[in-house]
Amino acid sequence: MTYAGVELGGTKCIAILARDADEVIARQSVPTTSPDETLAELEAVLTSWKSSHGFGALGVASFGPIDVDPGSTSFGHLRETTKPGWTAAAVGPRLQRAANVPMALDTDVNGAALAEMRWGSGRGMQDFAYVTVGTGVGVGLIVNGKATRGFGHCELGHIRVARLPGDEWPGSCTFHGDCVEGLASGSALRARFGDQTEALSPDHPAWETVAWTLAQLCHTIVLAGAPNRIAVGGGVIATQPHLLARIEPKLRESLNGFVELPSDGPYVRAPGLGSDAGPLGAIALAMKA
Repeated sequence: MTYAGVELGGTKCIAILARDADEVIARQSVPTTSPDETLAELEAVLTSWKSSHGFGALGVASFGPIDVDPGSTSFGHLRETTKPGWTAAAVGPRLQRAANVPMALDTDVNGAALAEMRWGSGRGMQDFAYVTVGTGVGVGLIVNGKATRGFGHCELGHIRVARLPGDEWPGSCTFHGDCVEGLASGSALRARFGDQTEALSPDHPAWETVAWTLAQLCHTIVLAGAPNRIAVGGGVIATQPHLLARIEPKLRESLNGFVELPSDGPYVRAPGLGSDAGPLGAIALAMKA
């Protein structure tokens, strides 16, 4: 079967058409601007693909917070979000109308986690976490093969963690100030260092703060869900690859022997699918639809 997927990110959205991870038929990138403009472009892509290729199901993996309860009257609508203008955007309903096929919808990070479990670094696991560090910070937490659920979905990127001693910058999150996203995301780094961010050397103190903050996030993930592995990806990690190796030593130092992590290679590692984890997450969701 052919599947369509849409990954909505804070900077760009990717529409993808595929039969499997190794059989991608088409993909198209759309800038994340206003809801009307962005969703209209994505609707046009889906309509075109439906006419030219046909597909049997749609997966939507969106930044959040988003209503993921299929029984809710606001299913597929964004909730209060840090993305200006996107609160209450009808992401799911609009894309499903354009596709006119069964749809599965979840967060972008839950989708990426499911893709990594199907094709990447979490293959064969039932308990796995995927962290993306990009425009924001998100966590896909899969427990017993399913994304965690309650009255909403996981938003561990917005937890407050122990601060690196001596770092008193207030953070940039419009809701929480110095939560993980407010300290370690690309948006936070730009708010703190402006256009100088990408020019910062690997030994700049900024990266120590980011690595510390992400290790504290992983500490919480370990104690909350005990995943067999944590994959950390996203644009900040891609452009600053030295960060990844700094996280696990700080995590182990923070845990201080209280929990013994699995020993089958690095516990915190790069996504096996690389930058394709997000788009293929939408395909993984479509396969569940």
